[in-house]
Amino acid sequence: MSPNSTAARPDAQSVAAAGVAAEPPGLRTLVIGGGSAGSALVRDLLRTPEFGLAPVGVLDDDPGKAGTAVDGVPVLGPLAELTPLAVTHRAQVVVLAIPGLPHQQVRALATAAAAAGVAVRYLPSFLSALRREVVGSDLRSLDVNKLIGRHEVHVVSADVRAVIEGRRVLVTGAGGSIGSELCRQVHAFGPSALYMLDHDESNLHRLQLDIWGEALLTDDSLVIADIRDRPRIQQIFRDLRPEVVFHAAAHKHLPLLERHPSEAVKSNVLGTDHLVEAALATGVERFVLISTDKAADPTSVLGASKRLAELIVQANARDARNLGTGVFSAVRFGNVLGSRGSLLSVLAEQLRSGGPVTITHPDVTRFFMTIEEAVGLVLEAGRMAEGGEVFVLDMGEPVRIVDLVHNFARQVQLGAEEVEIRYTGLRAGEKLNEALFSEGEERLPTEHGRIFATVAGGGGPEDLAGGLTGLYEAARGNVDAEVRERLAELLPGYRTPEAVPVPALASPYPDGF
Repeated sequence: MSPNSTAARPDAQSVAAAGVAAEPPGLRTLVIGGGSAGSALVRDLLRTPEFGLAPVGVLDDDPGKAGTAVDGVPVLGPLAELTPLAVTHRAQVVVLAIPGLPHQQVRALATAAAAAGVAVRYLPSFLSALRREVVGSDLRSLDVNKLIGRHEVHVVSADVRAVIEGRRVLVTGAGGSIGSELCRQVHAFGPSALYMLDHDESNLHRLQLDIWGEALLTDDSLVIADIRDRPRIQQIFRDLRPEVVFHAAAHKHLPLLERHPSEAVKSNVLGTDHLVEAALATGVERFVLISTDKAADPTSVLGASKRLAELIVQANARDARNLGTGVFSAVRFGNVLGSRGSLLSVLAEQLRSGGPVTITHPDVTRFFMTIEEAVGLVLEAGRMAEGGEVFVLDMGEPVRIVDLVHNFARQVQLGAEEVEIRYTGLRAGEKLNEALFSEGEERLPTEHGRIFATVAGGGGPEDLAGGLTGLYEAARGNVDAEVRERLAELLPGYRTPEAVPVPALASPYPDGF
């Protein structure tokens, strides 16, 4: 039976209004430790659902426990695999249930879990001395949301089902952090088919296994393709006829793209052009581009390439409206916590290895959100869009990176003497402070109180198509200097600033610790 068939997805009809499968009830929880304490905790949580924690797996280093289960909860693997297992099993909470575990190992596990954007709870050390039965009320929390100084914003409404249910949905970049979460949440709303496109077959294999519990690789749900390949993209759209498209495929690492601007153009701009063209030709109903706050008044190749992708979507949205066909829009948001290569994962690895934490500048700030928030916004945009909008989430106040590091260190019980911060200076293309809207863009309210929009933002050329032709020729020839010139021509005001050295500091901790 194909994983795309409705019969293969009985949970789709029981999905919660927030867009997440209602099974299991409570927060998805990994229990660290399959010994007596961990086993007692699993039993306690299973029989006491009011604690709000639903065990979905146990981690233990004993090879004899591999493939076994604790009261029906499977032992998934060793402690060293915490981060990937937390991502694979969509864990929301990790509980450390090994009394007497060395402090250093507790700290390493806490940082590994927090790096995946997962809340950490642990059994107080006095339990080891008292040797009494474990109970759920003995848990204390490490709240990742406290790192960013605001509560997580859940933006998915039940109305999203009307856009997804019974339709053929294509997600590009499906193997990435945002793309994979999009696939999970889209799947929960019961599409008639979910096509997951990526150029990395290993990521697709893991994603299918995660969503359907098996990965036979014998159906149409997995699509291996490169969005740079125009004939291949056209073939996919002709054959699969997607009705809703979420475009998450992109190059995203700013410093690398500064060194390789032609690659940024090929993927982020030309790839988007190919997808939009194919979507128009085959009558796609809704097309949503995943963008970034770096597209607002861009100073980097990454930001410029994503702003051009937005302009391509906006230009074609006008054509689609005139033809009475599909609705094309974009979603712009800031840094995502818990994604591969995100700040938290890098920070956790640096702390775990005992090396210094590197920050570009003591005053650098960024906007942060969780993956769930980001995907919620994307789904809401798909529902609310009328064509041509760039949607932006109200992400609260920007967060100083140095403050985030301090908050992280405190929550994993590190003192000031245990955290060395080294400032490296802003790299070429990096801003000290990001903005969500360009100076020429108007901030418009939407029906959702935490989502704003801007339409037909300024900064685009009159002859976008002509300018893109020259840009694509330069990128195909890998003439990076010409690519930069073409970007500047297409986006008046765009200029990549030089690297900014860190100022002299009297203390490595400007505001104390």
